Amino acid sequence: MLQKTFQSTRQQMEAVRPGATTRDTRLDVFRALCLLTIFVNHVPGQYLEYLTHKNFGFSDSAEAFVLISGLAVGAAYGRKFVAGARLASTLKAWRRAMTLYVAHIMTSIVTLAIFSAGALYFGRQELIGEINIRPIVEQTEQGIVAMVLLGHQLGYNNILSMYAVLLLMLPAMLWLNAISPRLLFAASAILWLAAGCFKLVPYNFLDEGYWFLNPWSWQFLFVIGILCMNHVRAGGHLPRSPWLIGLSAAYVFISACWVQFSWWHIDFSFGLPAVLTGFDKTFLSLTRLLHVLALAHLIAIIPGVSQLARLRIDHPLVMIGRHSLPVFIFGTILAMAGQVFLFVTDKDPIAGSLYVVAGIGLHFVYAYYLDWLKEMGTARPLAAA
Repeated sequence: MLQKTFQSTRQQMEAVRPGATTRDTRLDVFRALCLLTIFVNHVPGQYLEYLTHKNFGFSDSAEAFVLISGLAVGAAYGRKFVAGARLASTLKAWRRAMTLYVAHIMTSIVTLAIFSAGALYFGRQELIGEINIRPIVEQTEQGIVAMVLLGHQLGYNNILSMYAVLLLMLPAMLWLNAISPRLLFAASAILWLAAGCFKLVPYNFLDEGYWFLNPWSWQFLFVIGILCMNHVRAGGHLPRSPWLIGLSAAYVFISACWVQFSWWHIDFSFGLPAVLTGFDKTFLSLTRLLHVLALAHLIAIIPGVSQLARLRIDHPLVMIGRHSLPVFIFGTILAMAGQVFLFVTDKDPIAGSLYVVAGIGLHFVYAYYLDWLKEMGTARPLAAA
């Protein structure tokens, strides 16, 4: 009897092991690649930075991350926002937004501590002038209030705050989508265009600047991700027209040439607003938006590329993508320490590259640790049973 009970418990534990599920891992894999790329790009001045895809097109990992987040949110909330469950979905989204807000404040405080420690222990007071830290140091009381109220953001610490605002907006997005997906798309596009044309953006308190990533602009990419996921889950298909595939490939190629050969002097504005013809990241100019959508379309349409991301649930990349928030926080703290390390080594690119390689390895170690904790937490109740 005892042996049968043990065997039954073991079978239950095996059922919850990472390798025993049929979860579609593609979003996890691409999200993991985005997280690793963000880490590499957030330690500027080392060689690996030149290998990331921001050097081969108008968009970078931030656009890809927001699009993937929209797809993930569409999968998580799309079918659940129905009459009788809307309040629960709203509270769940807002609770997640609060989690992101707390994470943003925490990483900002740790960033301040890392740069202050570098200035103190290495005698490099110039560090206080980096990544928008000085206004907080010179106006401490106002700076603390501004940081808590999201009225002042440190450099490289601005993605979570923008994403938190998007989740606060999510119930309104889902409500419009329930009325009509076209209505949601139109409302989102109008807000994006108005934000870019009239510079509608949250402003900072301590200086004359504004948020680096404008949520009123970036919500459009987020909404596109939600709509695409809802369309596919409802039985729809992504367009596979040879003309559209050719246009996407041509745009990605021209974008790569534009960046590689620095064709920034070419003016094709024709008097149109900068949000339509510029390359601004804050307001997500159309050039950047089209690039990430064209790239995503090719990845989704080309079977070989998409299938490469179908990995085992216990693959290291899947683990990183599955624990995206803690891994992102971990990577941000590593990147801030890496910036101080590069600064005190006089921006030695070799030392910086070695640091980034070690940091990437630590990402995998941390993801394994998080997965181990989760597996142990699941196994204990089953073993107790």
